Parts: sequence; structure tokens; C-alpha cells
Amino acid sequence: MSYLRTKSIDKLIAAAEIPEARLARTLGPWSLIALGIGAVIGSGIFILTGTAAAGETLSYHSVLHAPVMDLLRHGGAAVSTIGRPGAGPGISLSFLLTAIVCGFAALCYAELASMIPVAGSAYTYAYATLGELIAWIIGWDLILEYAVSNMAVAVGFAAHVNDVLDSLFGVRLPEKLSGPVFANGALTGNWFNVPALLVLLALTYLLVTGIRESARANNLMVIVKVAAILVFIFGAARAVNPANWSPFLPNGFSGLLTGSAIVFFTFIGFDSVSTAAEECRRPQRDLPIGILATLFICAALYVSVALVLTGVADYRTLDNAAPVVNALKELGFDNIRRWVGVGALMGMVSSLLVFQYGQARVWFAMSRDGLLPSVFSRVHRTHRTPHVSTWIAGLFVGIPAGVWDIGTFADLANIGTLFAFVVVAAGVLVLRRTQPERPRAFRVPWSPVLPCLSIAACLLLMLGLPLETWVRFVAWLAVGLGIYFAFGRRHSKLGREGD
Repeated sequence: MSYLRTKSIDKLIAAAEIPEARLARTLGPWSLIALGIGAVIGSGIFILTGTAAAGETLSYHSVLHAPVMDLLRHGGAAVSTIGRPGAGPGISLSFLLTAIVCGFAALCYAELASMIPVAGSAYTYAYATLGELIAWIIGWDLILEYAVSNMAVAVGFAAHVNDVLDSLFGVRLPEKLSGPVFANGALTGNWFNVPALLVLLALTYLLVTGIRESARANNLMVIVKVAAILVFIFGAARAVNPANWSPFLPNGFSGLLTGSAIVFFTFIGFDSVSTAAEECRRPQRDLPIGILATLFICAALYVSVALVLTGVADYRTLDNAAPVVNALKELGFDNIRRWVGVGALMGMVSSLLVFQYGQARVWFAMSRDGLLPSVFSRVHRTHRTPHVSTWIAGLFVGIPAGVWDIGTFADLANIGTLFAFVVVAAGVLVLRRTQPERPRAFRVPWSPVLPCLSIAACLLLMLGLPLETWVRFVAWLAVGLGIYFAFGRRHSKLGREGD
């Protein structure tokens, strides 16, 4: 039963107040909202909107590449090719439906974040509700989620830098210094993806310098990319042809659901707001505001972009790598197209910044509990940031991003996020039963119905991921369990207190 030992909320909060391990509390609600928007809205708003509207055809070369749901439906037989009907102009409703599903998880995060204002996000909530072993698993899972997400974004950033340099100055970085060493399991002849590593090292330095400075930089990038989105919405709206919205749902409810499944992952990142709990001035009030406002604002922007994009172009022409840019090119809106390019670049950088921030805080929290070496919980004397874990996290992501084409591993981030959502919703149910008297600055309405709906929706989406992703996810967790039993369990501070 020692594996299920929980750490009391009071102890978690007390540990965060130890002077030598205390982080600087400087963030207010606006900075938290900007952190959330910085994580959620990346370049995907200009890409996946078109893919989900037009639909796609997927080819599975083996059982491992097929979604688990399809394998269950076909009795384990691999489906070689499957068409995924697009939502058409109704993609705006798909975004709205996805926002509602994510809202269930956001409400659960808001309740736990206001009760346990400590760094670590879902890891810390699991430690207080489900036990040390589950906490380790979810902490190890969050490291995977943040790391793999940023590896993929960093690789995309390098490619986008080349596109911007080419469009503005007619020059490109040498392929050997801006492309992956390995792609599709084979050597490419490139030496290293230098821009991917450099952007991560620059952001790591910024994060070490201080959370206030990092938040200001993120605020600026969020303003730029939201401005770019608004320029597109209001600038391109004058070219909307209402005929393009008919039929609004060409593939009916099936297309609507497929669109929701594709765009669900554009909402990943709002949970990163909860990692800032320990650096928030008034966490009981501001964390719920930050989490829920992030989801509301991002949903409004996504729906607006979807309506305008499907209004200025036939949805069937949007299945390409840059649907927004290509649509603007067809319209001759070159100035708006440049703004979109800048917005996409800022979207990537701010997303990298927030996820690197969140990853370092998870390592910091696990180290402070003794589950990782103590070096990860060292706090800089001047900047009051976990500088060692931040630098290690930067290299942990930057070096692989310079070597591999990480795009094929993006689904690992998705399954990790959904698993975290399940754990957080379960934590709400457990605390409502075990500590009903504890004050809650925010309460999930209609509990236990909404937390149960959140768990069911996340499990359903996890079944839509390829079997290969599940295998890699289980392998990652197996490595983590090995580390836990070899180091974490023996050095756990909670375990030593019980000895």
C-alpha cells in the first residue's frame, strides 16, 4: 500500500513555502491568460482548420498504424485506407464542440488548481488524491507531453524560418544546418537542425532570467499573434462569399465529429496555466480565471477563423499544408498573408516558451518530493527560478529536435495530455469524497456528472489514436516505472517520513 500513499494538501503547500525552494510570486490573471493563449494557439490555427474542413484520407501500412477504435470495430484487422469526411463550413461547430469537451477538463483543473496552488499541475493533484505511484506515472507522462510537443514545434519553427527568409529576402539557410539528421528512420545527409536548438536555448535563457521577464516576452508575442489572427478575420471578411457556406454540413454529423477529432489537439495547452500556480500572486482566484478565460478566448478565435476561411474559399480546396496562406494568395491579399506568416512564427515561439516553462516546473516539483535527484529543485538565488531543471529541460528537448524529424511522434503528446485530463477529473471525484469539507475557491458544477463526462470523452479520444502510439506510450511509462523503483521510491520524502 506504500505505492498508494498520498501527500496531504497542507504538506504540499507548506513545502512550497520553504525559503530556499520558494519561487517568486509575480503573475496576475492577465499573465496567466497570456500563458494559456501562448500555449494553445500556435501555427495549427492556420493549418488544421483547413484539413478538418476538407477531410483527409489516411493510409495504414500495418496494424500498428491503425487507430485502436478501428481495430476494435474490425475485430483486430488492419484497415489499409480510410476516408475521414470533412466538416465543411461546419468546422466552426466542430471547434465549438471540442471547446465544450475541453471545458469539462478545464473545470476540473480550475477546482484542483485553486485548492492546491503548487507547481506540478496534474502530477501534484495526483499525489494529493491517487497516491505516489500514480503521481509518478502522471509526472513522467507530463514530461513526455511537454518534451515531444516542443520537439515537433521546434522542427516546424526551423522550417518556417526558412520560408520567411525566402519570402522576405530570397535567401535560405543551408539544408545541412537546418534539417533533421534522421527522417523516417534513415539518414538525410544533414549535419544538425541548428535553428531548432538555438531557439530553445534562447528561450531557456529567458526562462532562467526570471518568470516576470518571461511573462512579459510571452505577453508581447501573444499580442502579435492575436493581432495577426484579428487582421485575418477582419481583413479577409470583406471577401466572404455566403455561397461557400452552403451546404454548411456536407457530411452531416459524421463530418462534424471527424472535424472535432482532428481539431481537438489544437486546444492542448490550457492545462499549462496550472503549472504556474506557485508563481501566481492570488492563485485561489486567478488560476480558475486564467484557465477558463484561456479556453473561452481561444475557442472564440478558432471559430472566427474557421467561419472566415470557409467563407472566402471552397472548403474542398483547403486540404493542403498552408490553407490560410494559399487562400489569401488566391485573393491577392499579400499584406494580410505577411501578417499571418508573422503570427504563425510568434505562435510557435510562444508555444515553445510556455511548454518549456511547464516542463521545468514538473521536474522541479518531482525533485522537491524526492522522486527525482535534488539538483532539479535548486532555485537560483537571484532570479528565484529552477535554473538547473530549466537548462536540462532545454537540452533534453533541443538536442533531439536538432537530430530527428519529430513530427511522426506528435501523437505521443496527444495521448499524454488526454491521460492527464483523465487523472485530473478522477482527482476531483476523489477529493469530493475524501475531503468534502475542505474550502474550494472554485467548484466544478454538476459533480460527479461533469468529471465523469470528462473521463469518458478523453478515453474515447484516446481510442482514436494509433496502436503504435499506445505501444510507445506504454514503453515510455515502463522506463519511468524502472526509474521510480530504482530511485524515486527509495528517495521519496513522503516515504522517509513514514519510515
